[in-house]
Amino acid sequence: MMRLRVMYNLHFRTTPSIFSHIVLHVHCKMNGDHEAHPNSGDIKAPLLPSHRQIQRSPSSHFTLKTIFTPNNFYIFLGPLLCAVICVCVKLDGQATSRNMLGILAWVFAWWLTEAVPMPITSMAPLFLFPLFGISSADAVAHSYMDDVIALVLGSFILALAVEHYNIHRRLALNITILFCGEPMNPPLLLLGICGTTAFVSMWMHNVAAAVMMMPVATGILQNLPEVHLQSTLVRKYCKAVVLGVIYSAAVGGMSTLTGTGVNLILVGMWKTYFPEANPISFSTWFCFGFPLALVIFVALWAILCLFYCSRGSGPALSEYLDKANLKRELDMLGPMAFAEKMVLAVFGMLIALWMTRSITDDIPGWGALFNDRAGDGTASVVMATLLFIIPSMKQKGEKLMDWNKCKKLPWNIILLLGAGFAIADGVRTSGLADDLSKALDFLEAAPYLAIAPIVCLISAIITEFTSNNATTTLVVPLLIQIAKTMHVHPLLLMVPGAIGAQFAFLLPTGTPSNIVGFTTGHIEIQDMIKTGLPLKIAGIAALAFLMPTLGK
Repeated sequence: MMRLRVMYNLHFRTTPSIFSHIVLHVHCKMNGDHEAHPNSGDIKAPLLPSHRQIQRSPSSHFTLKTIFTPNNFYIFLGPLLCAVICVCVKLDGQATSRNMLGILAWVFAWWLTEAVPMPITSMAPLFLFPLFGISSADAVAHSYMDDVIALVLGSFILALAVEHYNIHRRLALNITILFCGEPMNPPLLLLGICGTTAFVSMWMHNVAAAVMMMPVATGILQNLPEVHLQSTLVRKYCKAVVLGVIYSAAVGGMSTLTGTGVNLILVGMWKTYFPEANPISFSTWFCFGFPLALVIFVALWAILCLFYCSRGSGPALSEYLDKANLKRELDMLGPMAFAEKMVLAVFGMLIALWMTRSITDDIPGWGALFNDRAGDGTASVVMATLLFIIPSMKQKGEKLMDWNKCKKLPWNIILLLGAGFAIADGVRTSGLADDLSKALDFLEAAPYLAIAPIVCLISAIITEFTSNNATTTLVVPLLIQIAKTMHVHPLLLMVPGAIGAQFAFLLPTGTPSNIVGFTTGHIEIQDMIKTGLPLKIAGIAALAFLMPTLGK
């Protein structure tokens, strides 16, 4: 943690555009990287050590301590669990269902322990499925590139363009000035910061939104002198701002398909298990996800104001956090250039295309012009391609984006999504889904109103100890079989399970967004538990009410 805090001091406080630096350190939760190479930033460092270095290095001598390490045990645990299941477990169905159960144990053992980097583990189905007879190499490879993956790729490229041209900081300052109030109103300013973060998170991955918005929020707090930070009122308000950013990023991501990988996994599994059913479009999810996110966001703001915004905080903050200081920061950015305006225009066009591809049964969207062959990923890639065509008007021949700027694409998330889709398809085609359904017959008489909140709660507990995406990949296939047993619509259980996987509010390791906030030094674990527990309860209650009404 000290290492993360040092990296925050180096990068968060030196540049507003820190996505390229911090992403290497916050993705440890997503891909299992625990140590960076000491020469990773030195392009002149030799790729291989010299013979003299090898002789002098004490780590070059293999001992029992270097072999029998916890990490090596976890690496061996995956294949061991798979072998035990394939040899000892007997299912009523075909042998492939037993093999698929063994593969699940192998993959999830590596995911949960992070013995192997998560992106590498995410590629395991590419060789495990053909070797165990689950599906052909071509069939499993198709899961790693479909319309949902195209949607992610296009939205990530647009997010990188927004970050490159510093549009997020300009947006944050404008909205903060709007909500600052005269005289200074701390709850209203907190609402502006949280609302900006939630809005940004709606259109890009919530981790990227937290990484980009945290410097903006802490930059506002840096207007406070060090002596002033000793004040209890000011210190509590700093906690509220940091907690508001990380939780708003998570809540805002729930409202759209592009806000988090969990929603994309849910959509992909729905299409895999029920190919004949109507797909979940961007606009369909928004009509349910946005009201849900709005209710949880209001609960978040109320909790933060109750715990951290005391009555006397306004006068204590007004001397340093007023509109004049914020306007001065905005003026330093200068007027919007042509490139910034064009990126915003492309982003706006993409949102419009997402919302109008499929409107209602009576009012078909633009997708009907192409016989519904075009998807949300189609629009996403088209708009991303325009960024490589439209000139930036800064230098001759320069475009809004080039491939060098896209080298920061988070391929670890893309591979994890592909693995989730491959596992969902494997569970269905191997026959394991049918075996699970038979084992869950006892739930047939259980009332839905009791099952849905419990499903959300279980998912919300699991996600504190593993990644949101891994939790969704594990829980949703089981919920599909439970729904079949209970004779209810599968989405009535799939959605609570997927939403619950995004309630990682209690621990810093619950999600990379939490790590981003924790490394600022303004919050501690007690603060996260104090705020996250009532927020988790409020989220489960909101979902329990909206799912059988609006969701149904």
